[in-house]
Amino acid sequence: MTSAARQPRVVIIGGGFGGLEAAKALRGANVDLTVVDRQNHHCFQPLLYQVATAALSPADVAWPIRHMLARQRNAKVLMAEVQAIDTAARQVITGDLNIPYDYLVIATGATHSYFGHDDWAVFAPGLKGIDDATRTRRRLLLAFEQAELAESEEERKHLLTFAIVGGGPTGVEMAGALAEVARETLPPDFRRIDPRTARIVLIEAGPRIMPALPERLSAYTERTLQRMGVEVMTSSAVTNCSEDGVEVAGHLMHAGTIVWAAGVAASAAAFWKHGPYDKAGRIVVGARPIAWRSWE
Repeated sequence: MTSAARQPRVVIIGGGFGGLEAAKALRGANVDLTVVDRQNHHCFQPLLYQVATAALSPADVAWPIRHMLARQRNAKVLMAEVQAIDTAARQVITGDLNIPYDYLVIATGATHSYFGHDDWAVFAPGLKGIDDATRTRRRLLLAFEQAELAESEEERKHLLTFAIVGGGPTGVEMAGALAEVARETLPPDFRRIDPRTARIVLIEAGPRIMPALPERLSAYTERTLQRMGVEVMTSSAVTNCSEDGVEVAGHLMHAGTIVWAAGVAASAAAFWKHGPYDKAGRIVVGARPIAWRSWE
């Protein structure tokens, strides 16, 4: 087949919501479509907090990308780690092969943002993928197990204090789910400790949690969490995270477990193509949409 007659090659980087929707939009298009992701599964991120609190198993929120696109005859899926984009040669560079493209869709999503303090990540893991959720679940459950073994009340209080940094949807959902686990699920299983005594603190730098919602709904959410036993701290910026806990306005709050839900940053895609990008790492794009119908 000559280059003039071949189908346009479309490469989509990312098998998340954006990448899969873009792939499905091209279902009937006359294109050679390749979806590239470093994982072989799509993760339903809105329910990761339930995996982190042992309400769901990882399999409940992860589905094979190949299976999701199995009936789309113009699509193939490659599991590969993208390292760079050669815009001059029009190739996506991975560790295993170079993938040529005529059109490139970058749908790589976001990652955690520690606002310049990436060293906090080891003490305060975020919640963006299956590995994050299972790691957080392990930390949460081990905190109760270790508290059961603790010899001193001081150590027990430290282990049973959970700090959740960030009052957006992830932080609020995480705090509420953890409160349910501590107050309702775990109490019958322990003898030396009462899981209901766990201190769960939601810390938000802004003046109210869920700032994207109207103020009355933010206030309702805060009252609901408080009724569940969650302490809500607003106008409280975290200045440090360590194995001892979190510092808020220069004061250390001892906490055995910290969960980071305070911010996101764009993926490394801007660095693959060497900019331009904004201060949040997002690629600067134009306003002109692609004419999808030209491929039909």
